[in-house]
Amino acid sequence: MIANKKEFYGGVGMMAVFIVLLIIIFSPVFAGQNALNYLDNLYNTISKGSAYYIPKVKEEADKFIGKSVSVTLQMASEEQAKQTEKLFVESGATVNTSGAELKVTGDLGRMLENCLADADYMYHNDGEKVSGKYGYDEKRVLFNWWKAFKAMDKDLKRQELFKEAAIIAKVEKKAVESSYNYYKIAPEKIGKKIGIVIFSLVFYVAYTMWYGFSILFMFEGWGLKLEH
Repeated sequence: MIANKKEFYGGVGMMAVFIVLLIIIFSPVFAGQNALNYLDNLYNTISKGSAYYIPKVKEEADKFIGKSVSVTLQMASEEQAKQTEKLFVESGATVNTSGAELKVTGDLGRMLENCLADADYMYHNDGEKVSGKYGYDEKRVLFNWWKAFKAMDKDLKRQELFKEAAIIAKVEKKAVESSYNYYKIAPEKIGKKIGIVIFSLVFYVAYTMWYGFSILFMFEGWGLKLEH
């Protein structure tokens, strides 16, 4: 038995509106995409516009030009080791490869310089320059840099070369990871999309509350109440 028909059916009406909007949200009516994909792409473009750290990181990395290091890197496979060898050879380092293991000796600053150049090309969606440089897929190049730097960070810390390990970690996170994740996304300034951003945030809060109140009204109208 429905205790309060007006409240119950009001909640049912609100739930019906919620479902209709939900169907629209998941329909490809926003430039050929559903709302979730559209907003995901929007926020990716906005966040990329404020995630260009490479010039600043390069200033710090350049301080290590002339600093020689020797590291042993364990890669996941022989194929990856051979691919990664090309990165360090291009950086002017001496590399001895045995199976999946690399022994690299060279100028740390030049290694970072080469890596940052690759990351910069990728950030600006110019992957052809990277793939043409090494002869294989550009995203694989950045992944190999990331994997190699993870191993370098570990080996440098083992050698108690903590400053060197710190700059490796910074380049890995601020340049390699960022460029890899944002590859082929066009950067956008938030000021150009501020209206859509504000509307999406307000709509999200209002839509969530609408759903909550529709449930509340249906249950209260049905006669269910919370008691202490």
